[in-house]
Amino acid sequence: MQTREELKQKYKKQTFISAFEPCTLIPGILIAFLVGAVCMNIIGKMGTTPNTSLLGAIVAMLVARIPINACLKYCNLERQNLLQTIASAAGFSAANCGFIAVAMLFLMGEADSILMMGVGCMIGTSISIYIIGRIYDSAIFPAQGAWPPGVATATAIQAGDEGGKKGRRLLEGLVIGVVGSYFKLPVAGIGIVFIANIVAMTGLGVGLVLRGFSTQLFGFDLGATNIPSGVMIGAGMVALIQSVVTVIKGHKSASEQKIQVTVSQDSAKKSLVLALGLYVGGAVLLGALTGIFAQMSPALSVVWVLWSAFSSLVAMVLVGMAAMYSGWFPAFAITTIFMTFGILMGFPTLPVAILTGYVSSVGPCFADMGYDLKTGWILRGEGKDQARELQGRREQVKIELLGGIIGIAVVLMFADMYLSQDIMPPISYTFAATIQAGANMDLLRELLIWAIPGAIIQIIFGSKMVGVLFATGLLLNNPVYGIGVLLAIVVRMIFGTKFMEVRDSGLIAGDGLYGFFSNLIKSMMM
Repeated sequence: MQTREELKQKYKKQTFISAFEPCTLIPGILIAFLVGAVCMNIIGKMGTTPNTSLLGAIVAMLVARIPINACLKYCNLERQNLLQTIASAAGFSAANCGFIAVAMLFLMGEADSILMMGVGCMIGTSISIYIIGRIYDSAIFPAQGAWPPGVATATAIQAGDEGGKKGRRLLEGLVIGVVGSYFKLPVAGIGIVFIANIVAMTGLGVGLVLRGFSTQLFGFDLGATNIPSGVMIGAGMVALIQSVVTVIKGHKSASEQKIQVTVSQDSAKKSLVLALGLYVGGAVLLGALTGIFAQMSPALSVVWVLWSAFSSLVAMVLVGMAAMYSGWFPAFAITTIFMTFGILMGFPTLPVAILTGYVSSVGPCFADMGYDLKTGWILRGEGKDQARELQGRREQVKIELLGGIIGIAVVLMFADMYLSQDIMPPISYTFAATIQAGANMDLLRELLIWAIPGAIIQIIFGSKMVGVLFATGLLLNNPVYGIGVLLAIVVRMIFGTKFMEVRDSGLIAGDGLYGFFSNLIKSMMM
């Protein structure tokens, strides 16, 4: 009979792990549902989400440390990679794809279209994941590219494999997160500060404080004005330009390096053409399901389908490239531009909203899949065994697709619960306000005036997303979180981040889990 250590080494040496083997699939689905719900809660409270890849990785590492022989299978780094892949996919799709679109329709009084919008988000998300699986490690999206969050996740998994205190730290963070959330302390915000860019988080914290205490500071409630949405539009437009510059510079650098890839240029081009065709099909189906074609002439309906597909393709590529080179993805900024052109093209209000939701769903999971594939590429030996790399990549795409679908399903299951308690992504407010302003020139003019300071702030701080996160803070009425974020920033500046490693993810997860279950109980009692 094999000893526990012998079993551990046996499982660690396994390669060519299947995504759909029961020991990976079943816990993966459970984790995906929980992470999806957690990230919905977090984006509603904070307006941003943490690195869900890292969160999923820590959960996988914790499972591997359960003192049961069956759990030794999770000591395998590739299996941990698959678990964190499905977890991050669910978190990204729930918070950044489905919830934003659904909340936008809710704010616009178009609740009847929410279910079909969710189906559209599933389509857009699934297409983007499938396509990145086909063109990852091509000249345009090389595996040797930066993909910073993917590198961070791989590093965390490798460090966890070496042993240490990560499991205990995560448990400590979870307990503090749950208790802190019970007492309405900003534990998630504190956790995110120790993971995210400190300059960007400062912008968020300042925005939260200004919005929360605007009556005392300015004599009026910022939330009752269009100032936050205007600032977000300006910051978003500049962020789009910055992302294009980042992409161009990164592409030139990659071309000079003559990186070896496993996907040919011809295959990549064919995949992009295929993507355009799939987005056209998805737009046709979404338009039919939502009934928006009845609001437009046949000619305008055709234009809507083609613009939706073209916008989705361009958004996917731009978001993916910005994510690869810099580690951040300006999905909102890019969607705003295509939404604005949709308004100018003369599409009615609901078709513009459906277009916006569809386009916004394609970029985040494309970026997330890129991060996760980078993690897998590192853990599988950085492409030295090509057969192993290609097989592992295919399995990751399979489980990411499942995670993306689960994330949107979580949104459709629990959207009413969060929306009824005014928990929703702040970006949804901006989308709704901008679309409704299309028919109101005075409102549109006001938004454009306040876009100027948002643009200036985003320009001053470069690609650190300070302007976008500052505007996010202005859109959220949560002063306690603002104070918590700013205090955490001071602590981080004095003591660094090392003492919070893993605990920060525990705080985020604990806050999210408590928020989800407490909101669930409240909704059942209503």
